[in-house]
Amino acid sequence: MKATLSNAFRQMRRYPSAVVGSIIILFLVFMAIYAVVAIPYSEAVRLWRGADNVWMETPRNAAPAWFNLFYREKQPVTIVMRTTDESSPKTIVDLGDGVATSDFVFEFDYEYDGFPTEMSVFFNATYTAARPNVALKWITPDGREIQIADVSVRTNENYSISQDTRVTRRLGGVVPERGLFADPANPNKVLKGTYKLVGEGLVFEEGSSVDASMVIYGKLHGLAGTDHRRRDITIALLWGTPVALAFGLVAAVGSSIATMFLGAASVWFGGWIDWLIRRINEVVMILPLLPILIMVGLFYSQSIWVMLSIVILLGIFGSGILSYRAMFLQVRESGYIDAARAYGAGSGRIIFRYMIPKIIPTLIPGFVTQVPAFVFLEATLSVLGLGDPVLPTWGKLLNDAQGNGALLNGYFYWVLEPAFLLMLAGLGFAMLGFALDRIFNPRLRGI
Repeated sequence: MKATLSNAFRQMRRYPSAVVGSIIILFLVFMAIYAVVAIPYSEAVRLWRGADNVWMETPRNAAPAWFNLFYREKQPVTIVMRTTDESSPKTIVDLGDGVATSDFVFEFDYEYDGFPTEMSVFFNATYTAARPNVALKWITPDGREIQIADVSVRTNENYSISQDTRVTRRLGGVVPERGLFADPANPNKVLKGTYKLVGEGLVFEEGSSVDASMVIYGKLHGLAGTDHRRRDITIALLWGTPVALAFGLVAAVGSSIATMFLGAASVWFGGWIDWLIRRINEVVMILPLLPILIMVGLFYSQSIWVMLSIVILLGIFGSGILSYRAMFLQVRESGYIDAARAYGAGSGRIIFRYMIPKIIPTLIPGFVTQVPAFVFLEATLSVLGLGDPVLPTWGKLLNDAQGNGALLNGYFYWVLEPAFLLMLAGLGFAMLGFALDRIFNPRLRGI
């Protein structure tokens, strides 16, 4: 058997489909390993749930940043600046009696053709009784100074410039994210150049401090864009890979191996064992898998492990057992099986040592081609809202996109990215499986 498998894998280089399929699968495996190592399970769940306002500095429904490669008019990417960064340090001057200034300047170049979507300033203050105060001023590239606000800062203060109606009135009724960046000569165009947000802070107690961060939310963000809850879609794309591969591989391999063992036992022992396995097979073959999984998700549990167990259990007694039974019937009549009987080999030794190894080469193409079906099954359950409630997956991305009208609102990336990975996984395993089928099945080599 080792020689057969070794020869088969050497022949794979002769089939371009096997080479391309293997490259695709290795790429997905690399993605899965990177996701598990770079973003541990607990961290992925925390990020996807949006705990601790972790996505406050990302825009809502932003397309991937690399879309700018195809735009003639460049759209803004999110800009984040903090007083804790070396590029924007705060200046502190002690005025005596516990009073001190805490000033900062956020200076940045804006060379985009589009206006940002939002503007916010986040404060983090330390004090005992008297809150620090910060006055914000906006300076445009042509030297205009626009007063933004005077903010009495609490421990954690989120000041949204875009939602401040006072700033809108100062700008003549234009929303701040447009009015602060508009060219006075042509309000529909962006005034490119260097902008400044000046913060003049004042603390009133010894040991008090105030730090700030400014976020100019762009229309583009990150490698994969963001969703309606500001979450980076990259998290779900990465973590959807190990979930899909694990579900597909475990379901395909588990059901295939168990089905093979049952087929061998059915043929070898015959009698009531064969009768019982055949009757269970007939019942399972008429049971619809997807409706059963939907019922389990609705009335019992949506855990991916529960779904996986049911898929394997029903897959064991599926139609595949008939194929294995037919192959084992031929193997049982072989001369070396009679020889094994003659020298007194037991049933277990004959099944595991002589019968099963004979058909293992035909098992490999079978479970490789089954993997995409189980990957799409997991995605289907998630799209229907019956996926694991904790894990971020490709199917859950599609479910969120459908529920929030992604296609209707023009957020095509939200649908196309997980759909592309699903098709890529299906294509990779299908190409490799068909090539292996030709290698292990001599009748197909000329096709």
